[in-house]
Amino acid sequence: MASKEQVKNFLKEFKVNMSIWDILFLDDRGKNSQTLADLELMPNERKKILENLVIDDYCEGPLEETQYGGSEMWVFGRTLRGKEVYIKITLGIENTSVICISFHIAEYPMEYQFK
Repeated sequence: MASKEQVKNFLKEFKVNMSIWDILFLDDRGKNSQTLADLELMPNERKKILENLVIDDYCEGPLEETQYGGSEMWVFGRTLRGKEVYIKITLGIENTSVICISFHIAEYPMEYQFK
């Protein structure tokens, strides 16, 4: 488990990189797209949600990642329209878009480390 300071630093770097390089959403996973429909969210609303992540939303990480540039993955959760949403993000490759790997309704209850 990361410390509050580590989570704070990750979120700061993630948000700065997202503002510079934008974000890549991996929508090839059916449940990510289905969540947008189920929660009646426009795709661009996800970015706003990620811009507003806070330390209290942290669940786990850093986790090893090997498919999208090897940058560590971090898991956060948010309640949207009464549903808990599982959010897995990574910084991706340096000087490129950050990546949202997962953005879907949680399949299991999530544990928040700082709530």
